[in-house]
Amino acid sequence: MIYPLGGLFFGALLGAYRAKSKGGTIADLAQWAAVFALIFGIIGLFIAVLLTRTAV
Repeated sequence: MIYPLGGLFFGALLGAYRAKSKGGTIADLAQWAAVFALIFGIIGLFIAVLLTRTAV
């Protein structure tokens, strides 16, 4: 369960950093953070499912 939450947190930080480095406004930071959080959260969810399904 920690992988999706970690992905959300890491994705939000990465998206906000990326928008800030491109000179974005507050709205840009929020949008990039939300999109990256969703992407990394879904990746984390797939990792959690994969680890659960392959566990013996």
